[in-house]
Amino acid sequence: MSREEKKRIIGEIEEILSGCSAAVFTDYRGLSAGEITELRRKLRGANVSYRVVKNTMARFAAEAAGKPYLTELIEGPVAIAYSSGEVSVSAQVLTEYIISAKLELSIKGGFIGDKMLTKAEVAALAKLPSREVLVAQVLAGMQSPITSLVSCLSSPMRELAGVLSARIKQLEGE
Repeated sequence: MSREEKKRIIGEIEEILSGCSAAVFTDYRGLSAGEITELRRKLRGANVSYRVVKNTMARFAAEAAGKPYLTELIEGPVAIAYSSGEVSVSAQVLTEYIISAKLELSIKGGFIGDKMLTKAEVAALAKLPSREVLVAQVLAGMQSPITSLVSCLSSPMRELAGVLSARIKQLEGE
């Protein structure tokens, strides 16, 4: 591989690391080409890309992208699952696929923005619901006390209306 080709690849990996919102590093050792293809297909369905990288080039790219802490994840066979959208999607899809296909694929760690994630933090990230669900839960939590207050305040009026309606029916029956 020529020096220019190596620089181009390092530039591509640097662009990936600096442009994505989140990435998960995996060890793909033990997977067949068919299993990797199936994994890529699942990831692509969730708008997540998966790229096998050479360690030396990935280290240079991590340094150039301003993420030198990632070099400790780049040991042995390494592939990166990255996304510029939802931060938890790549971790969720990888975890689901590992469990459903019973693969030997192992997650090494990852990052969100400028924060490095351990293997345990990536597993916790995979269990989080999507951003939309979290926002809906927060809004429901904020709305619940208001709804309860309105119900409490309107309860005496509802009861009075019920008593008056019953009295009207009683007087009509006489």
